[in-house]
Amino acid sequence: MNKVLLTFLAMFALFNVKAQTARPEEGNVNNLPVHEYTLTLKEEMVNKAGKQVKGMTINGSIPGPTLEFTEGEYAVIYVKNEMSVETSIHWHGMLLPNFMDGVPYLTTPPIKPGTTFKYEFPIKQSGTYWYHSHTMFQEQSGVFGSLLINPKEKTLDYDKDLVLMLSDWTNEKPKNVMRNLKRGNEWYQMKKGTSTPLNQVIGRGAFGAQLDFWRQRMEGADIADVYYPAFLINGEESVEYPQFKPGEKVRLRIINGSASSQFWMTFGGETPMLVSADGQNVVPIAHNKTFIATAETYDFIVTVPQNGKIELRVMAQDGSGTTTAYIGKGKTLPAEVVPKPDKIKMMQQMAKMDMKMGAHALKFKPKKDERYEMKEEYGMQMDMDKSKMKMDDDKMNMPKDSMKYEKMKHSQGKMDDMEMNGMDMFSEYNYDYLKAPEKTSYDQNLPVREILLNLTGNMNRYIWSMNGVPLSETDKIKINGDEVTRITYNNLTMMHHPMHLHGHFFRVINENGEYSPLKHTVNVPPMQKVTIEFYGNNGDEYGDWFLHCHILYHMNAGMDRIISYDTPRDPRMEEYPVSKLIKETDPFYTWSLAEAASHMASFDFVASNIRNQFNVSAEYGWNQNLEAEVTYERYLHDYLRVFGGVNVENEMEDNLDEISTTAIAGIRYLTPYLFNLDVRIDNKLRPQISLSREILIFPRTAIFGEYEYQADFGWVDALPAGDNFAKEVTWNAGVEYYLSRNFSLMASYDNRFGAGGGLSARF
Repeated sequence: MNKVLLTFLAMFALFNVKAQTARPEEGNVNNLPVHEYTLTLKEEMVNKAGKQVKGMTINGSIPGPTLEFTEGEYAVIYVKNEMSVETSIHWHGMLLPNFMDGVPYLTTPPIKPGTTFKYEFPIKQSGTYWYHSHTMFQEQSGVFGSLLINPKEKTLDYDKDLVLMLSDWTNEKPKNVMRNLKRGNEWYQMKKGTSTPLNQVIGRGAFGAQLDFWRQRMEGADIADVYYPAFLINGEESVEYPQFKPGEKVRLRIINGSASSQFWMTFGGETPMLVSADGQNVVPIAHNKTFIATAETYDFIVTVPQNGKIELRVMAQDGSGTTTAYIGKGKTLPAEVVPKPDKIKMMQQMAKMDMKMGAHALKFKPKKDERYEMKEEYGMQMDMDKSKMKMDDDKMNMPKDSMKYEKMKHSQGKMDDMEMNGMDMFSEYNYDYLKAPEKTSYDQNLPVREILLNLTGNMNRYIWSMNGVPLSETDKIKINGDEVTRITYNNLTMMHHPMHLHGHFFRVINENGEYSPLKHTVNVPPMQKVTIEFYGNNGDEYGDWFLHCHILYHMNAGMDRIISYDTPRDPRMEEYPVSKLIKETDPFYTWSLAEAASHMASFDFVASNIRNQFNVSAEYGWNQNLEAEVTYERYLHDYLRVFGGVNVENEMEDNLDEISTTAIAGIRYLTPYLFNLDVRIDNKLRPQISLSREILIFPRTAIFGEYEYQADFGWVDALPAGDNFAKEVTWNAGVEYYLSRNFSLMASYDNRFGAGGGLSARF
């Protein structure tokens, strides 16, 4: 008995020691020099794109101020929330105690209105970083700023620093942006001029490629989601810095603080020297045209010319807008103009290569642990003759000027230019030009844990996930600080996904092997794989850390995970449930459509989250045909849902006195080629089937149609089917011209109501 008691006490003591030591000591225990700042957050009217709208400012500006520290200092930052809503600040790329990371309800308490939170942590690193809110969509509204951390000893040769914060701006409320994305219309692409209507597709001879996309339930090669009226550098559409003198070497610290935009950067004059990525030094390399993903940072050293000023040209990835900065004074040395991407050509290349797309963003019944699953039917593959190449990972990431590429091209004489250009379609996004100045590899004897995360999404419903599972339906990914964690991101979507892991730097495995670079955010291009690995997190192997796509709307639509060292939760977080954070990625969004025309009127209302949807619809013809319906539906899968509800209609035309109410149940399914199929039966045992579809045929013009067939066998009245068989066929077709996000002109013919036209309103 005594042995049992002693064993129990020893185990209890061991657990207690682990619980106490799992969280590293916080506070300025080493008496480091203290550097203090105060950030005050307010809701104020701002004008960033020609219109006064409510924004969120930090110390009265957007972006917030640059906070400058020196490595080895102790940061104390007071964040005062003078807004009407709670907020937070995440210190992006910083190695700090888990409690100070700034993800509300996961690591750090939210900052309630009228309160102040004290962030404090030692500065363990140097480089270019940034900070931003991690509460809902506040980053889009202006809550972000830059961090400049000087090294203890300067190792690079330059004279001055210049921080350039890139951002995007919308005059819409960010929640309304998300609502518009959720309802699945093409307005933002129309507004940007980046849609691919059918007339352009046919005119380019790409109808076969379009059919291939439709077959895989994709509209086209969409590469950016949101329309932005302005792209900004340091809060302005164009900025000039004439104070820099000829011959001075300026370190440009460029941060992509956008909510969802990614950019091509080019420089005028001499090719700049790229010296740092995500705050970490790299082997300096002359590098001009650079892709900067959301949340990444790059440092360049430029020399101010003797006669002229350097143009930095920053173009949105989809070519929908630019912003510029000028360094020096005099005649402009223009930067290269990057051509806009050709989305129709991309579709043709992908169809030619038989790329497998349309990976599920939502599975039937997700298991508790989905992180290792990989569906073989998805991924990039070329379905060609055996004499031609199969696309494996190495070939897809191969630089076009490499020796391997040339040998492969020579050996595949039957491969035409289209196929070779296709494999190079996304290769310019790789990180092979980044090389760490010192070895970053780990001891080969360390155990390695492999994790596969397929990046999956549904553009029609705007759900983003990993392995077909959104954050709200998964568990934490548990890791061990004594193992190397190796994550392979396999992007099965047409979007770039900049994946950010809080509190860590990781190796991005590239052709430089042992000298692969360290980053905190890695861009995963469409239909490609990227592998990262890390070992612990700088000695603080404690707590839960957020892993997510840094495109704000993807993150808030489910493309997130929690990486956990499986240690006891900080007791200061007991009153802040993690479920609150998770629920923020699965709220209900509502939208409506009303139409008033010369022959009819209609109304539709939708309230939807990831799995559940409520619908109310009504149609009334001026000939007194009336039908209304209320349904609830449950999404079992991306494309399949079951529903039940009530249908109300008048039995006879021109007679509203005889109203029939029936219960209905059935399934709704999004078929290949994007037809909406509805199969149902009512409580009178009358089966019904309908098909509907909408197609954008010109830049702002769509056609639509619906066919519905209902049979009545008279079973409820106990009559033989042959004696009382009846059928009803209804159909309609029409055209819609989009005037704006909220209004359209429409004309249609309905076999119940006749022909007419009018106005559609979305709200």
